[in-house]
Amino acid sequence: MVVALTITPALALILLPGAAAKHRESPLAPLLRRAYGRVLPAVVDRPRAAAVFLAVSFLVAGVAGTRLGEGFLPEFQETDFLMHWVGKPGTSLDAMRRTTARASRELRSIPGVRNFGSHIGRAEVADEVVGPNFTELWISLDPTVDYAPAVARIRATVDGYPGLYRDVQTYLQERVKEVLTGTSGAVVVRTFGPDLATLRATAADVGRALGEVPGVVDLKVEPQVLVPQIEVRLRPEAARRFGLTPGEVRRAAATLLQGTRVGEVYRSPQVVDVVVWGVPAVRTDLAALRRLPIETASGALVALGDVADVEIASSPNVIQREGASRRIDVTCNVRGRDLGAAVRDIRARLAAVRMPPGHHAEVLGEFAAREQARTRLLALGALSLLGILAILYADFRSVRLTLLAFATLPFALVGAVAAAFLGDGVLSLGSLVGFVTVLGIAARNGIMLVSHYRHLEAEEGVPFGRELVVRGAMERLAPILMTALATGLALVPLAVAGNRPGHEIEHPMAVVILGGLVTSTLLNLFVMPSLYLWLGGSSLAAEDET
Repeated sequence: MVVALTITPALALILLPGAAAKHRESPLAPLLRRAYGRVLPAVVDRPRAAAVFLAVSFLVAGVAGTRLGEGFLPEFQETDFLMHWVGKPGTSLDAMRRTTARASRELRSIPGVRNFGSHIGRAEVADEVVGPNFTELWISLDPTVDYAPAVARIRATVDGYPGLYRDVQTYLQERVKEVLTGTSGAVVVRTFGPDLATLRATAADVGRALGEVPGVVDLKVEPQVLVPQIEVRLRPEAARRFGLTPGEVRRAAATLLQGTRVGEVYRSPQVVDVVVWGVPAVRTDLAALRRLPIETASGALVALGDVADVEIASSPNVIQREGASRRIDVTCNVRGRDLGAAVRDIRARLAAVRMPPGHHAEVLGEFAAREQARTRLLALGALSLLGILAILYADFRSVRLTLLAFATLPFALVGAVAAAFLGDGVLSLGSLVGFVTVLGIAARNGIMLVSHYRHLEAEEGVPFGRELVVRGAMERLAPILMTALATGLALVPLAVAGNRPGHEIEHPMAVVILGGLVTSTLLNLFVMPSLYLWLGGSSLAAEDET
């Protein structure tokens, strides 16, 4: 706007000093005006028919909009994939290594798979706290390979390993999902509750309910199983008789079972901890643990079994918490249908799951993030529309003209909805951006047309009537078409190229904008003049009344 108001007039004055005397029209402009002039009067003379057509168009667009699928992120067509490969808790490192090696041979045999890598478990100071049953596989595709068939073969190969939780995601998808929910699933049903046994049973019920929803894939109930662990329970009365405190007993047991750091050794740049720890044969032998000698204050030795119960107990392999409440996640992805329809079915099935007292579930993930973004967008959009309305009224000084110009905003939505419906039928992030963009273009053309009508009446003395409406529309034909064509031609390559890698957001955005441009241009050229003649009245009289 700053450039248009300052630099453009200055350049026009410098570079086009005799442009007014030498002005020549494009050969196409007279042809367009003649064709437009044959159709426009018939439309202008039927304002009620134009209004009915507009109302029907809005109604059809509204019905079609309710049938559009809902999504948040598109299916990114990256060539680098990450697969989670998770066995049952307690699966050995050797078993995971054998399975990973076999999957490596099968995946590398797929045409187009360029390389393969994996890691099993985690490093000592890694950011993910996982066991040896957790593996990540990485593969890269050749960019020249046919993408969809190659991905289908990869999924078929990965799905050939039952008993493992596995998924196939691009790096962008995996990172975004991790940020949204901390998990790798598009939909997360997070169950909360105080009792672990009840929580596990509830999560299993939720998993079975989600498994019945069409389109749900990669279903995973966060594994929480009971694993055997050595439990040392102090008998306070017995320890007191020997003069032992609970801390002394705990330190002695912890040194044997977990190790106690007592110093460090420097080896060149490395610092190596010195830890006192029981030998493996003792750490796994209950009888040896019960004979563990503990020194009392008098120097006498007391066996651990005399002051504590040492036994094998079942304990959960992991306990996750959020907001001071224990939780278990049930995650899944959606394939073959839009995310919004799947989440609505999930919520319906979830409502039928009986939740014990003190337990509840929340639906998180991509769709929940989309709903939050949509709510925020609608709130900010409503404020923006109020601002637009105020600016229009400040310029037109007429309630009727303000509302008439404001009514041009939905012109673009008709074509935008039609384009989205004829495309993939899903409103994703790119589609929403397209809707916002095309509204501005439609508003500009409608406002400029109404402003030109006011100019003809106020500055050139053309009386309000059919002649003013037809002349104003004919004079604005070229600028409106130029604006629409300049914007549309810039977007045609994105729309024609299709949903290629790297265009997952730009392609649906371009399709929506092009559809909105077509309808907003047609409605501004044909319907707007008719409505102005019918409802506008004399803009000068309206200003006088104001």
